[in-house]
Amino acid sequence: MEDNAAEPIDTEHYLRAVADLGDKRVVMAEGAIYSASGIKLVEKGVPIDSRLYERLVQHKLREPIDSQLTVEGAVDAAGLQAAARALLADAPLPRLLASGLKSPDVLAAPLGRLRLPRPMAFKLTLMREQQPDLFQHSLEMTLVALFLGMRSELRPEVLDAVASAALLHDIGMLHMHPAWRDPQYRLTGLERTHLVAHPITSMLMVRNCQSYPREVETAVLEHHERHDGSGYPRGLQGAAISPLGKILLLAVVVAALFHKHKRAPAQKLSLVLRLKHRMFDATLVGYLMPLLREDALRQSVNRPAALVYQYGELLASAVEKWSALKMTIPATEFADGANGPARLLDSRLQALVRSLTEAGNQPGGHAQLVQSLGDDAEGLAELGLIGREALWELQSIVNACQRRWPDLADNPRAGSGDEAVAEWCEWMQDQLPPMQQASIVQPL
Repeated sequence: MEDNAAEPIDTEHYLRAVADLGDKRVVMAEGAIYSASGIKLVEKGVPIDSRLYERLVQHKLREPIDSQLTVEGAVDAAGLQAAARALLADAPLPRLLASGLKSPDVLAAPLGRLRLPRPMAFKLTLMREQQPDLFQHSLEMTLVALFLGMRSELRPEVLDAVASAALLHDIGMLHMHPAWRDPQYRLTGLERTHLVAHPITSMLMVRNCQSYPREVETAVLEHHERHDGSGYPRGLQGAAISPLGKILLLAVVVAALFHKHKRAPAQKLSLVLRLKHRMFDATLVGYLMPLLREDALRQSVNRPAALVYQYGELLASAVEKWSALKMTIPATEFADGANGPARLLDSRLQALVRSLTEAGNQPGGHAQLVQSLGDDAEGLAELGLIGREALWELQSIVNACQRRWPDLADNPRAGSGDEAVAEWCEWMQDQLPPMQQASIVQPL
């Protein structure tokens, strides 16, 4: 990112959340709030609440609004440490992490040392009050990141940087439309672009505080990158991702999967990390796998054979559908250096087939596997999770195409494979079960 990049302008959604917070807690203007043109909008000492929203939203502000605000009961380091200790005692994922350490409290210790300048404390308070699920996700993800950092034997000052980056990685979400919180809401292509930009927004908000080392900014920016280059916002690969970024990108997936899957989350995560092994640092994954295997053995899930069979049939149909459409596309669309939607779809689908084959579940052979397992509940559970993860990946491919080329169906390039890609994506959306439809909080 450019060194001179500035924090994004406060959006209407952020200003609405700030104003609404003032209806629940005392929010005060510690200094006068001015528009970019120099008009005084709010006097020093005035309470901020929903009655001021219209006045604030009509102007571009001279500086971020929270740089001038205080809030009653603001988040602080001691409160964060206490919240982390409560999670370590009660929440499944933190408890699992704690079981791999001699003293669980060491995971909470870095949170008690965090630097929280007033604007950042305000943002976290806003998240805690307005978006408690996101706040808890950030705390759980911080504990995962600290576990990985401790197993990597990082120095205490580096662990502090890990804790800061993990806790703040999603503050850019505060600027997004509230609809993203609804798992049933289906994003448009443009809205998906805004979602992909949130690591940049988060990084700029961290940078604007001028209180954290550059490695924290970088890790926040990279928390949705992937080792194979399939992540965002920059599509970095392997060695190009910073050490702290590698920790955060794995911690995000771990925390998200445990939140989304209440039944057998360890088994689900173990399968994801095996199927997606090219996406993550192998050493970091190795720190988690023994814990996941032990927990998965205790919580085997029984999946009906018919449902497992359905997953396999849909996957095979998706591959077959694309194989037929691919024959209508010029070969130049798949050549080295091509960067269009056909090349992206084809490479991602091939990677999925390769991963499934390596896991012993080649598309087209699913029915035989189901038959051979018979009444083996544990085997069917694992096969069902593999199939379910494959459907998540199919949805992810659709999302990637729609995000990068939002007008693909309406404005296809002449003589390209755009129409074929649009047809496959539309067909795929129609075939996927409701639980597989686009979700704003998809971990992969």
